[in-house]
Amino acid sequence: MKLDLSGKVAVVSGSTSGIGLGIARGLAKTGATVVIVGRQKAGVDNAIADISANVPGAQVRGVVADLGTEHGAATLFAAEPRADVLINNLGIFNDNDFFTVPDSEWMHFYNVNVLSGVRLARHYAQSMTEQGWGRIIFVSSESGVAIPADMINYGVTKSANLAVSHGLAKRLAGTGVTVNAILPGPTFTEGLQDMLADAAAKSGRSARDQADEFVKTERPSSIIQRAADVDEVANLAVYLASPLSSATTGAALRVDGGVVDTLAM
Repeated sequence: MKLDLSGKVAVVSGSTSGIGLGIARGLAKTGATVVIVGRQKAGVDNAIADISANVPGAQVRGVVADLGTEHGAATLFAAEPRADVLINNLGIFNDNDFFTVPDSEWMHFYNVNVLSGVRLARHYAQSMTEQGWGRIIFVSSESGVAIPADMINYGVTKSANLAVSHGLAKRLAGTGVTVNAILPGPTFTEGLQDMLADAAAKSGRSARDQADEFVKTERPSSIIQRAADVDEVANLAVYLASPLSSATTGAALRVDGGVVDTLAM
């Protein structure tokens, strides 16, 4: 199976680290021109350097913009007015009790996790439909299906990703543009390591071992009983971005290690 995106431009939001960087690296390997987007210039520069070092001949450029705001989205559109592939990966998470989360934090999560993707899809889908081809992928989460008790605000936004993705797929029917969502489970990213840093310090475990222990204790339904590696998640997104996925649209595809205990989805 050859995944070839030569000549295509792929915009990846939140791509300076973690799953976003993994997807960007994977897309670069297919020949796509990849646009890294992040809030800090140092992070964008480091991501470009990472991809350039790991993918010989990679075509990669960057935009510094806060996509959780309208101004940030406008900055991206001015720099990169069109795209063939859009990966809506930008997202934030934390573990806070429902009764301690104020309205302001709910709105912040909604702006970053939901509206960023809405704005980008609304803009880039237009040029995709004009050319009769495009791929839009929302990075949701298993937490959007099985809402964690200690991450309710996060789970709600990830459910919203699924609703937007499915509705937009129907709206773009017959245009040659597909829209899908992927649902990662716990993944060994810098964000998960940061969240578990205190627990790792107390237990004396390595970051990797602590992440796997988190899966076993907090997501006991996991079939693989470990955190996924970034590339294991990125591979699914890269396939969905390719021409080979043309019959897959409106789907919510799990790469959660079996955390969600159901036959469907």
